Amino acid sequence: MKISKIKFQNFRVYEGENEINLHPNSTKNISIIAGKNGYGKTTFLTSLIWVFYGKMMSEVEDKYRKDIKNAGGYDTFLKTLINRKVLNDYRKDHEKKVIVSVGIELTDILIPSIPCKSVFIKRTFDLKKDTENLEIFIDGLENELTKEVGFEVFINDFILPREIAKFFFFDAEKIVSLAEAKSKAELRNLSKAYSEVLGIKKYEDLKKNLETLLSKLRRNGATQEQQTKLFELTDSENEINEVLNINEDKLKNLERDIINYKITSDNLQEKLIREGNGITLEELQQMKKEREFLKHQSVEIKNKLKKLMDIVPIVIAGKKLLDLKDQLKLEIKSQNESGNKLISIEQINSFSNSFLKNIDSIGIENTLKPSIIEALEKTIIDFNAINKSTNNPAILLDFTDEQYRNFDAVYNNIKTTFSSQFNSVVQEEKNNKIYLSKVYHSIRQAEARKDNPLAQKLREEKNEIEQKINLATIEKGKLLQNIHELQTRLSSIKKVLSEYEKNFKLIEIDKKKFKVTENLLIKINSIIQKIKEDKKYSLQKSIMLGLKKIMHKNDFIYNVRVNVIDDVMDIDLLDKNDEIIDKDSLSKGEQQLYATALLKALVDESGIKFPVFIDSPLQKFDKYHSKNIIKEFYPAISEQVVLFPLLEKELSELEFDYLKPNVNKVFVIENHNNGSSFKSFAVNQLFTHLKQEQDVYAN
Repeated sequence: MKISKIKFQNFRVYEGENEINLHPNSTKNISIIAGKNGYGKTTFLTSLIWVFYGKMMSEVEDKYRKDIKNAGGYDTFLKTLINRKVLNDYRKDHEKKVIVSVGIELTDILIPSIPCKSVFIKRTFDLKKDTENLEIFIDGLENELTKEVGFEVFINDFILPREIAKFFFFDAEKIVSLAEAKSKAELRNLSKAYSEVLGIKKYEDLKKNLETLLSKLRRNGATQEQQTKLFELTDSENEINEVLNINEDKLKNLERDIINYKITSDNLQEKLIREGNGITLEELQQMKKEREFLKHQSVEIKNKLKKLMDIVPIVIAGKKLLDLKDQLKLEIKSQNESGNKLISIEQINSFSNSFLKNIDSIGIENTLKPSIIEALEKTIIDFNAINKSTNNPAILLDFTDEQYRNFDAVYNNIKTTFSSQFNSVVQEEKNNKIYLSKVYHSIRQAEARKDNPLAQKLREEKNEIEQKINLATIEKGKLLQNIHELQTRLSSIKKVLSEYEKNFKLIEIDKKKFKVTENLLIKINSIIQKIKEDKKYSLQKSIMLGLKKIMHKNDFIYNVRVNVIDDVMDIDLLDKNDEIIDKDSLSKGEQQLYATALLKALVDESGIKFPVFIDSPLQKFDKYHSKNIIKEFYPAISEQVVLFPLLEKELSELEFDYLKPNVNKVFVIENHNNGSSFKSFAVNQLFTHLKQEQDVYAN
């Protein structure tokens, strides 16, 4: 099932008529609807809940129940859905027709016994008539089935059950509450969510009805004295239930306050960063360590550069260096070729001594010997001189073999690797300067503006908010403890009531009813327990599979164990030693990863094919986990996924590049004169548009 288009008319910030065409794609399943805070991302999700469920939207999520309650009831709440400008114009002229409506077209939808291509659902509120109207068209026509079962029932049974809608329209930050469930009350909520996803809720509702019927049948046979005791017990039960409801409302308000405080704290932190005073003392010390490291690195880079600079004059010589190389080659070649031709002094002396001995043997006079030797030496020297002048070049350098090898090494280095080495070191030196400059700038800002009055005020406000968060968290803990105690007392009273009712004598007419009801209750309990036991293993497997895909720590969470005891479900995360990992030890990002894996497992277990809408994606994730979420989670969670990011904060350009292969459509919510509308962009133009907009504001 996919959503092809959505039409808005005067729905809150969307003044007039606005239409968004998602054009579902079988290969690219993600659409982006980006917009600044207050432009209408959350309103978009509210519109979808309203068009599907109307007054029953309070059963989807507590937020809507509170909104309706705070407005003074559903009829008054409907008026809060009207665009302010349209409502103000109506107050000036009551003759004007004011319509607020949302229409949604679904495709690839399978309805038993009704072959169809599309279903169009439209909910309208007419302010002047003070009426709400719901229309459903199948392939553009009204259908008897929808009228017969009722439009609201049709949506709940054939489109998306309201009990699990919150798992398909969710705020990524709020879903962390699933991961933080620890108290019995919170674990009951988790179990309730699981029951809704598995469809067990219908059995559990039937179970409650049967238990109520059994109690009623027993009480019919109570004596007057027993009735008095019974009223006391039921009064106590009702009183505890009322206090429980009050405390649970307080708890939900506290949780909402904590979320709002955290948002305020994050906003103040951003302002502090802009004021240059948004870092802690530990972060400042870390920056100073980084500065010292970069300075040391700079010295090393300069030493490498200095060694290379010694060779630069030789490189600059260019043609002269080549001439030098040619000259040395000629000289070396000449020496190798002529070395054997030239006669050394030792050779001459040896030859002379041998020659003189031979002269002595033939009896030549001694007075003639010196003349003969001199003539011989002169002849040899003349021969060498003639040979040298005719065959060898002029010796200009006369390098030894070792000197020539050293020169050749330098020459080959210049010719091959010197250029890349030099460029690499120069670039390294530039990068180091840039990083060092940034660190210096950050440190100067942090130190220079620590006495900035605005920064001081912002920090004071942030400290106040943090204190409120701490106080609210403590109060939440007390409330949870009180709720647990009340639930324990309530359970005890119910047990006493149950035992007490067993003493009542059933009147004859109710005995058969009681027996049949009791047997049904036993079977229902057995069915519920069997479904939970059977399904918990597939849930364990789904959560573990999700965690392996999106967590970058290998074997950090080695296994998952789902515990189902009565009406409480708990999930244990296990390490390699099968020891339970304390969820409090997880970082906020890791908690959100766990909650995300749990969410996907619940969606998979539901077996319902419906688009998933995610507000505030990637808000708590670091860049490593964001990459895993983008590549492994969003493309797999549903056949159609719609993200509502705050660009650069909840989705960076690099993260968008990872996402891009799966992105089908891109829209930006634009706001003019307090009215929002949708503008479609080519996928590659999303951040180009953002940069152009930033340039406009910068100028």
